[in-house]
This record gives sequence, C-alpha cells and structure tokens, in this order.
Amino acid sequence: MMGMAVQAGAGTPVLVGIGIVVGLGCGAFNGLLVTRVGLPSIVVTIGTMSLFRGIAFIILGDQAYKGYPSSFAFFGQGYVWWVVSFELVLFLIAAVVYWFLLHRTSFGRRVFAIGNNPVAAQFSGVRVGRTKFILFCLTGLMSGIASVLITSRLGSTRPSIAQGYELEVITMVVLGGVSILGGAGSILGVVLAAFIMGLVTFGLGLLNVPGIVMSIFIGLLLIIVIALPIVWRRLRGGR
Repeated sequence: MMGMAVQAGAGTPVLVGIGIVVGLGCGAFNGLLVTRVGLPSIVVTIGTMSLFRGIAFIILGDQAYKGYPSSFAFFGQGYVWWVVSFELVLFLIAAVVYWFLLHRTSFGRRVFAIGNNPVAAQFSGVRVGRTKFILFCLTGLMSGIASVLITSRLGSTRPSIAQGYELEVITMVVLGGVSILGGAGSILGVVLAAFIMGLVTFGLGLLNVPGIVMSIFIGLLLIIVIALPIVWRRLRGGR
C-alpha cells in the first residue's frame, strides 16, 4: 500500500500512517479469525502470512516501487544526535513500553494466565477472546511499524521484502526464554536474544558465510533451544 501511495505522490506522514494502519488492520483481521471464528492461532498466522504476501504480489507485481521522499528515509537511515540510529531508539522505547505492559499491569497478568491455561483463565473471569484480540492488534501494529522502518531503510517496496524473517523472529523469541507452550517469558530475555542473534548474523555476514548456511544455522539453533528444556525436564524426571 505504501508503494502505491508513493506513486500517487503521498508525503511522509501519509506513508507512515498507511504502513501502521494496514499492519494494525491485518492484525485485527487475524484476531477476528481466532476469537470469533475459533481457528487456531498458528494456522491463522501462517495462512494469512501467505495470503497477505500473495495479495502484495498481485497488487505490486515483481517490481520495486521507489521514489520515497527524502524525509521518509530518516526512519530507517537516520540517527539521533548523529550517534544512535533511530531504529535502535525506537526498538528500545518499544521494549520498555511492552516490558511495563507485560510485567507491571493487570493486562500482562491476564496474558500469562491465558498462556498457562486459557480455560482456567476464562473461569477466573479473564476475557480470553478480548485479550487475544488485543494481542493480535498489538502484533499487527508492531508489524506495521516494522514495515515502515524496513521500507525506509531500503528506500523501496517489493513484495518479497522480509521473506524468511519469521524463522529468525521465532528463534529470537524462543532463545529469549519464551515458552512455545505459553505462560512463560520476558521482554528482557527477548531483547537480549535479539542482540545476540544480530551479532551472530552480522559476524557470519562479515565472514562471507553464504545465506543458505546462515539459514541452516538458524534452523539448528531453533531446534536446540526448543529441545534443551524438554531434555532437561526428562533428565530431572528420571532421577
């Protein structure tokens, strides 16, 4: 949508607004499928990922949309006080906000309760459907912000942008201590895991490691970080 808007002569505020609103709308759409239709979250997430990317290919075709305003480049290429990138500042602000939301509010306690046992949470008075819908909206909001940042950094829009990033994101989340079964995790752990993954991939890039090898490494790392807690529990249970 940002690609079409820039071809129509839209300015920076409109482009940023479109990116955020579209991301929020996609998240809300996923949330409705899960909470109203009753579809599994993982199925909806994977299915709509292919759906949205397919729609992008139909609308944009296999071409890059360029011509973004120079002011738009600040979000992905600009620096605060000529030292710290704006992306890093925004990332840290988002981390603090979500840390407070998850670990210091009643909403965060409801999220953990649903992750541990959604049925028990429902009987405890937690509005499970509403909370899940809000979470999907927040996820869509952050995806929209991320789309603005990556488009600003690259200076162009292409349907294949960020393809394959989902594996890296899942690896960061699990490496940060978030349980794939739900009910456990911390924002601080995910932030640290994101920095570690960034350093590792950056180092492999400096060593000219091929992209396919990096994909193999990330896949193996994901399997290991998922398997270790399971193996540890089995070893403790066998004592």
